[in-house]
Formats: sequence, structure tokens, C-alpha cells
Amino acid sequence: MEKKKELSNESSNKERSKSGSPYSFKDLPGVGEATVKKLIDAGILSIRTLAMYPLNKLMDEAGIGEKTAEKIIKAAQDIEKMGFKSADQIWEKRKTLNKLTTGSQNLDDLLLGGIEPGAVTELFGEYRTGKTQIAHQLCVNVQLSYEEGGLEGTALYIDTEGTFRPERLIQMAVAKDLDHNLVLKNVTVGRAFNSNHQVLLVKEAPKIINTQNIKLIIVDSLIGHFRSEYIGRGTLASRQQIINSHIHDLLRLTETYDELAVVFTNQVSAKPDVFYGNPLTHTGGHVVAHGATIRIFLRKGKGEQRIAKVVDAPHIPESDTIFSITEDGIKD
Repeated sequence: MEKKKELSNESSNKERSKSGSPYSFKDLPGVGEATVKKLIDAGILSIRTLAMYPLNKLMDEAGIGEKTAEKIIKAAQDIEKMGFKSADQIWEKRKTLNKLTTGSQNLDDLLLGGIEPGAVTELFGEYRTGKTQIAHQLCVNVQLSYEEGGLEGTALYIDTEGTFRPERLIQMAVAKDLDHNLVLKNVTVGRAFNSNHQVLLVKEAPKIINTQNIKLIIVDSLIGHFRSEYIGRGTLASRQQIINSHIHDLLRLTETYDELAVVFTNQVSAKPDVFYGNPLTHTGGHVVAHGATIRIFLRKGKGEQRIAKVVDAPHIPESDTIFSITEDGIKD
């Protein structure tokens, strides 16, 4: 019997903060055991995370006074050297960026190499357009070696609609000749039962990222609970405020941890006033549109074919391609 391909990722107990800072919270002025405990309880586990944390959120979530919060955030920013960089330094880093393959060469080419770590990617479209299928495929692919288009890491899957299926992961793993038992072990799943629980799971994510070498976070879907719980125009402002904060929590994770990709799926709604062209638009309004780094619209084609269109990305022109959903997973 042919030996299964071994996955190259191993769990790491080392923190993967982008800075690799040797400093700890106790190196900050005025921070003792009690403050360290408050920071950790709030899900702030590294100097870099603290440096990027909004002042008001730190005060609310960690129960720290304004003056102390200002002082420790400023000290953390000084340690992290969070100032200006030249464009050529940023370019040098981007040239060596490892991207995560989708399984389809067409889709990878559309995204100039695949799903980008350090960014938040949105997949939106009608039902049965492939959003959850791509999410499952990425959970398998992230475990592959760099040479095979993976990130040699594991995945964290936040399931808000009850659509996660380990059986599908097994199919996709077998198609790649991988040990499906190991593939399943390397995907950590959190079932979010309401919008508050969903937000909490993202806040708890750093504790898992640090110990399980997480390189991919999936939220499938971002908007489902919010659409069902916040009904009517009277709740729209508070809903959008919470979603905005939620997306920024995800963005902060990509900035904090090295080589971490975040992908969320989103639903669509029909605009009743559109008589010509496509009446479908993503849900979540401008808050979601501005929050995602790269936005991909998915629609149905013939049979197994699906069409993916980049509608917004800072470095990719608006363009589309065709891919297929097969029993073995995402293919051309």
C-alpha cells in the first residue's frame, strides 16, 4: 500500500508574533502581576498585540485605567518601533511572501499566487457558489509544504451556520494522498451559536494561535448571526458598529502573527431598485467592504463550474476566472 504523504507542519509552542520581540509585559513601566493577568484574560498575549490595541478597547476589556493604558500602549509601540518604513523595505518583504494555494491554478493566478497571509479575504456569493467548499479546501491546503503551495501550519475554523463537515475534509485529504486523520487533527473548529459567541471566539483565537501553529483562520460566515439577530433599521447602527469592531479584531490578528491568513465568507442580498445588471450585493454594507483587504465575488457557472471575480484588492485589477468544485475538491 502506498505510503501517505507526511504533512510538514508541527505544532509550535513559540509565539509567532511578527516582531519576534524578546520583551515581555513585565518590561513595560508600571506593569505588575495584576496588570499582566488582566491583559492575558483580555486575550492580549504579546507586546505587539498591545501596541496595536485601541485605547478604549483596552480600558473596557482589560479594566485598566486611562493613564495606565496610555502609558503601556506607548511603551509597547516604542519597543515595536511602530513608525515609518521605506517602500523598498515593504517591497523586499512582500517579494518573499508565501501564498496559500486554493487548489485551482486559475484561481491562484487570479489572486497572483493564492490567498495572501497578512490580509483578510472575503468570499461572497449566493448559496452553492463554493464559499464553504473553498473554506474546507484551504483548511487542507494550509497543511501542505511551502513547495506544494501550503503554509506548513494548521487551521482554525469558526463555523457560524453549522456547515462544517469533517467528511469533506477527508475526501479532499484522500485526493491529495494525505493522512486524513492528521488533517482532521490539524483543524480546530469552534461552533459559534450567536453573534456574541462569534465575537468571543475571535478574541480567544490568540490563545490557540500561540500553541497550535495556526496559519489560517476561517469565519464561515461572517454575517449570518448578525442578520438574524439585528432586525429592523433601528438596530442597524449598533449592528454595524459591532461588525466593524469584529472585522478589525480579525485584521489585528493578521498584523500580529507572522504568515497568518484570514478568510471569511459573506452572504448576498438583492437590491430591489436594480432593473439592469446584477441586482446582487454583499451584505454588511460599507463596513464589511472597507474591512476586507481582498474581496472575491463567486457565482454559478455551468455544472460544476464556478466563476470568481476580484471586485476589490489593493494590488489586483478587477478580473475573473473559472474554477470547478469536484468530489476531490477545488480544481480548474
